[in-house]
Amino acid sequence: MSRSIDYYFFMISPFAYLGSRELERIAGVHAARVNVKPVKVQTVFQETGGVPPAQRAKPRQDYRFIELERWSRERGLPITLEPKYFPVNDDLAAGAVHAANATGGDPLALAHALLAACWAGERDVSDPPTVREIAEATGHDGAQLMDAATGEAAQQAFQTTTREAIDRGVFGSPWYIVEGEPFWGQDRLDFVERKLAQG
Repeated sequence: MSRSIDYYFFMISPFAYLGSRELERIAGVHAARVNVKPVKVQTVFQETGGVPPAQRAKPRQDYRFIELERWSRERGLPITLEPKYFPVNDDLAAGAVHAANATGGDPLALAHALLAACWAGERDVSDPPTVREIAEATGHDGAQLMDAATGEAAQQAFQTTTREAIDRGVFGSPWYIVEGEPFWGQDRLDFVERKLAQG
């Protein structure tokens, strides 16, 4: 029986970006399905006591930059520590990923491309032409996906998945659940892989 990973993340999360390719690799090695579930950062923070990076104490902000640089080197992925378009509204980007999931697209590839656009390309993932271009570059029908991304079904899926995540104990990004066991942070992907290997 195929294993699965429930993958909850914020569309503007640098750590989700840094873990995305490794998650894809792990899923491929273990023939696991990745259930791609973008969630609303503001709602998760409001309901679980999270604080946006800019509002954190300076030592926490400084250490976050150290970790981002460290994991950028470890994963071999470029990163801009303070990108021009961060933070931005994530409704459109999340809606596009939910729409890709609903229409048989490749939500994991699209999610990675959008995260990379923010954190490596300094592009605005709240901008419709930008999101459309990224969608097309990942093999999606840009016009169709953009219509669906802003539609009621995709935005309702975004809200529903956010509530589902909170109800399951999610309070940060990225967050992985394998057979009921939670793992917070892309630095826990080794444990995700061990969990998959058990089966």
